[in-house]
Amino acid sequence: MSAAACPACADAALRTIADALAVGDLDRAMTLGLLDARPEDIAGRCDACIACADIVIAARDDRLRALAARERHRARQERLAERAAARVRKREAAAPRTAIAAPSLPAAAAAALARAKARVAVKRLPE
Repeated sequence: MSAAACPACADAALRTIADALAVGDLDRAMTLGLLDARPEDIAGRCDACIACADIVIAARDDRLRALAARERHRARQERLAERAAARVRKREAAAPRTAIAAPSLPAAAAAALARAKARVAVKRLPE
C-alpha cells in the first residue's frame, strides 16, 4: 500500500505522537494526545504505520497502567490515613477524661491535713 493511500500516514497527529516518542519526549507525546490516540482503530495501515502504531499503543498502554497504579496508590494512602485517624479517635474516646478537676480532699480532710503538717513543722523547728 502506498503512503498516500494509507489512512494512518495521512493522520498527522498520530505521526507527530510517534515522532515525539521516537526521540523520547513523553511529555510532548502526552500533550499531543497520547492517551486519547487510537491507532488500532485505523484500518488499512501500511507497514510503516503499523510500526508507528505499535509504538504509540505500547506507550499509551504503559502510561495508562502507570496512571492507574498511581491512582491505586493514592487511594491506598487515603485508606491508611482514614484508618489511622479512626484509631486515634478510638483511643481518644477510650481515654479517661479529666475535664472537671474534682477537689482532691473534702474540706474537713484538707483542714485536718493542714493541722497535721503544721504540727510537724513546729516539731522540726531548730531550737
